[in-house]
Amino acid sequence: MLQTRTWLTETDELAHELDAPDIVIIDASWHMPDAGRNAHEEYLAEHIPGAIFFDIDEIADTRSKLPHMLPPPEKFSSRMRSMGIGDGSRIVVYDSLGLFSAARVWWTFRVMGVEDVSVLNGGLPKWKREGHPLESGEPRSRTPRHFTARRNLDLVRDAADIKALLKDRSAEIVDARSAERFTGKAPEPRPGLRSGHIPGSHNLPHAKLLNRDGTLKSPREIERLFEDAGIDLGKPVVTSCGSGITASVLALGLAEIGHRKTAVYDGSWSEWGADKSLPIETGEA
Repeated sequence: MLQTRTWLTETDELAHELDAPDIVIIDASWHMPDAGRNAHEEYLAEHIPGAIFFDIDEIADTRSKLPHMLPPPEKFSSRMRSMGIGDGSRIVVYDSLGLFSAARVWWTFRVMGVEDVSVLNGGLPKWKREGHPLESGEPRSRTPRHFTARRNLDLVRDAADIKALLKDRSAEIVDARSAERFTGKAPEPRPGLRSGHIPGSHNLPHAKLLNRDGTLKSPREIERLFEDAGIDLGKPVVTSCGSGITASVLALGLAEIGHRKTAVYDGSWSEWGADKSLPIETGEA
């Protein structure tokens, strides 16, 4: 596939541009419910200078019973304005694990029509290993900016879309959860969910796309991983996971190899696994 651009910013690039007036750095750290970690407290303890915290669970559709579903465009625009993120901002997103939840926020910005957004390759761990500066405490207040959300629905799928795909097989469904959760051998971390996967879906655990240092593998390696998992990259691809976080890592990987028809199933297994009227499979893909 033809890689036309990169959606990654390298740590040394960001270090050189820390003071650029149009750059907005976002700490998008988020942890699994059973991790026992508080991402906002960790942000206050240390973050990249000038970074502002993006609360994935609050900048969301909080009326939904499902976790951190995409927010309505009006709410997203309102939050961005008050955070000082405006039209024309260059956005760099990172997280404290390397490359995990940052991809979800990258994807959210793209759904809202923002294309000048990238993920910091290797995130905060790589930034710290290289000795770049850190700061602590609340961020400096930013002047509110005008932000316009133009929702790109090509990047999102819902349960009805997935049900239609099960009939017409017009797209590949790829699940980013661990092999144990995909096959149904391991219980889900959220209560009330069945174990297994969407019928006909493929499994590519998101961690396989990462190098040991938490950076994304090369486009050639990523392409091979998808092909080895049995995915036809000539078709549109819908990524899924537990709640739409690591599905976005797969979406980032697909964007890096130039795959143009990628969407994320926003509700993911939190929705599919909870609805007993929807079919599931267990075992290998």
